[in-house]
Amino acid sequence: MKTLTKILAGAAVMAMTAGGAMAQDKLRIQTHFNAESTPGQLIQKFMEQVQAMSGLEIQMHWSSEVVAQNEVMGAASQGILDCDMGGITGNVGKDPGWQLAGDIMGGYDTPYQFLTWFYHEGGREVVQEHLYDPQDMHVVGFWLQGHESLSSTAPLAGFADLENWKFRSPPGLETEIFSSFGAKPVVMDFGEVPNALRTGIVDGADASTLNTNHYALSLFDIATHATFPGFHSMPSEQLSCNKRAWAALSDASRIAIELALQGIALDLALITAVRDGEAAVELTEAGVTLHDWSTEDRMAFREFAQSRWADWGAKSPAAQAVLDSHLAYMKKIGLVN
Repeated sequence: MKTLTKILAGAAVMAMTAGGAMAQDKLRIQTHFNAESTPGQLIQKFMEQVQAMSGLEIQMHWSSEVVAQNEVMGAASQGILDCDMGGITGNVGKDPGWQLAGDIMGGYDTPYQFLTWFYHEGGREVVQEHLYDPQDMHVVGFWLQGHESLSSTAPLAGFADLENWKFRSPPGLETEIFSSFGAKPVVMDFGEVPNALRTGIVDGADASTLNTNHYALSLFDIATHATFPGFHSMPSEQLSCNKRAWAALSDASRIAIELALQGIALDLALITAVRDGEAAVELTEAGVTLHDWSTEDRMAFREFAQSRWADWGAKSPAAQAVLDSHLAYMKKIGLVN
């Protein structure tokens, strides 16, 4: 804590001494989150901290108001925006490596393991070189909520229950993994999930974290089962900036942005854990069954997923580089053999 205090104090001093010479004093950023959501509230905290530490003003465009989510990075690289504060896997159309960078599906037990890979075990460097450099973007950092939970109108106690289970799924790696277990993924937009469950179009959904499924989407007005704690998907968000815009910032602004982002990355993981716990208590009391998959089933899911990771790694040099980085760290901490 003393070290962080000194860093923050140093950033403030740098801001005061360099403020007049700052080449760029505003950043235009777009996020797909709305300001009222938990991530949105933390983004507002991020903005306030950056301005307090460096004087930099951030103009945030909420809820994809300028361009569609999968177009933000392109808009930022072209200078229409300065930075992209959105999901990582939305860029998979640019290169399959974005999928493995943003959600390797079943790879990590906790968000802290993923953040360690990115910040301390080579993840930042490999994605910068292979994914962000080709887009003329600088990756500032990754941040994420934690494991998502599957919601269902039928039991989901283990692998056997996935047979013929029809559920909402995002496209890509997840559909391949679950199809291999006999499930029937249906690709649809996030906002269509509640009505699809209500009308029986699907039996369940991979939507979001337990607390979001409960409090924001009200899925358990229909669903009576969920997997918790989650194990299958842990999508990450990112902040990246046009390299020219990033270079135009003062040292104080860059330090402030990096520190503030790491702060909300930790906060989001911690807050999600608390709110998921609260949701679990409420849902159990309301009669919803929460299925905690066994250690053996979780390991079997990860072992099987590795064959699909390998398939995705083979899709491009960038994807293989990201996969190799993940596997090196996972082997180091005993997640894979």
